[in-house]
Amino acid sequence: MSSFLTQSWKNRIFALALAGICGFGVPQEVTAQVTAFRQAVAETASVNEDVAKFYRENGYTALWTAEGDRARLRRAALLKALEEASAHGLPDQAAKARELVWMMRDARTARDFGKVEASLSEAFVTYAAQLQTGMLQPATIDDGMVRKRRDSDGAELLNGMQQAQPFAYLRALVPASPQYRALLREKQRLEQLVEAGGWGTSVPASKLEPGDQGAAVVSLRNRLIKMGFLQRSASATYDRNMERAVERFQSEHGLEVDGVAGTGTLKEINRPVQDRLKSVIVAMERERWLAPERGERHVLVNQTDFTARIVDNGDVTFETRSVIGKNTHDRRSPEFSDTMEHMVINPSWYVPRSIITKEYLPKLRNNPNAVGHIQITDSRGRVVNRSTADFSQFTARNFPYAMKQPPSSRNALGLVKFMFPNKYNIYLHDTPQKSLFQREVRAFSHGCIRLAQPFEFAYALLARQTEDPKAFFHRILSSGKETKVELEQQVPVHIIYRTAYVSNKGRAEFRRDVYGRDAKVWAALERAGVTVPELQS
Repeated sequence: MSSFLTQSWKNRIFALALAGICGFGVPQEVTAQVTAFRQAVAETASVNEDVAKFYRENGYTALWTAEGDRARLRRAALLKALEEASAHGLPDQAAKARELVWMMRDARTARDFGKVEASLSEAFVTYAAQLQTGMLQPATIDDGMVRKRRDSDGAELLNGMQQAQPFAYLRALVPASPQYRALLREKQRLEQLVEAGGWGTSVPASKLEPGDQGAAVVSLRNRLIKMGFLQRSASATYDRNMERAVERFQSEHGLEVDGVAGTGTLKEINRPVQDRLKSVIVAMERERWLAPERGERHVLVNQTDFTARIVDNGDVTFETRSVIGKNTHDRRSPEFSDTMEHMVINPSWYVPRSIITKEYLPKLRNNPNAVGHIQITDSRGRVVNRSTADFSQFTARNFPYAMKQPPSSRNALGLVKFMFPNKYNIYLHDTPQKSLFQREVRAFSHGCIRLAQPFEFAYALLARQTEDPKAFFHRILSSGKETKVELEQQVPVHIIYRTAYVSNKGRAEFRRDVYGRDAKVWAALERAGVTVPELQS
């Protein structure tokens, strides 16, 4: 028999009293009470298998409606957490908290208490799962978001709540990553800015540069001051101080740093504070999707930032520019995590089937000597004689050959590639197209990640397994032979997509939504009930 049903009704009323919640009836038959309570719990919990499992395994013992201070504290901690859910970019749960309060106040029978018990558990499990691992399933939002969100175990969460100090346990559910905590602080800061009226009027110009004067320059000055990039000034001239402020803004928004407020820079300067707040909330949801164990050493590729970084114990120890997939449906780089196992020095490029059939086969039909730098091989690996081959007879479905580019400085993969075998055929690599790294927006590849400094990236990875990584690398490189080098310490790779993040310097930085994915995530969050405050005038 559950502790809930064997305690005195006087104690039960005390146990459920919270913020004036009381006023209970007195059932007469204990056996009937047990049955009614259990049936109500089972029926109400049936909508959530994890909650139902928890009660089946604990014999329908009350967690929230038991006697004593522990149950009272559980209820208080849960109601407080629901009231504050929106602080984490989750849907506002204040109405849900009020509904639960009214259920507790109106409870009279054992069946009523059973419904209250299961409803509290369901509300707790839903909140805890959303806070820990996110609200959305990435792949349902965009087919390039192939990251698998971690599953939450509701029964395990309820067991934890049963055993732990309630307020401390709920605080411990908050993602512990430094990035999440920093984003949470940035969210609060931006919300305060919204309440204070935002960043003021937008700048009415298409381009401003050093030496300019007038009303548009004053608008730019005022907006940069409110954004924290410029100290207070009465100057109406685009002077050196304003130029430096624009440079800082450009640096923190992934723009070309030239000190000129051109069309692209002004578009970003004129974005309302709510847009930045939405980006932060989306970034918090994305942070919840990532497993908390990122790896003591890991590689972090932020697609919107066009960078690849090596992170050691939370510190960025290497960083280089990157090129990501072109913004077309079949080329956008996917988002996922895997483990880098080896690198290949002097790699051959084995052309993906999609590129063969979509790009090279049409050329070969017109001219069998097209793309002459690529070898065409049959199923036994023998090179096909182009002069005797009739490519016009083949379609994308029946083309029987493979294609590869042997190692060379002109190879599409450059001189080294870094492998984390995955079903998406995505990896990091060198490229002969070095000029692309000077572009502001670097979305040009077929999906793989190209590195501006691949040799230095290799040295950093090899430094933990050889005394002179540079000499080791170049000894193999100079041989010209395709060589696989295993990493003694395999390295997790996280390919992410963040239009908002907080740098190690503690400054929030923002990037453009190059694939439009964050707009989709925000729309899904909004449908789920997430909101941002209106700008106060």
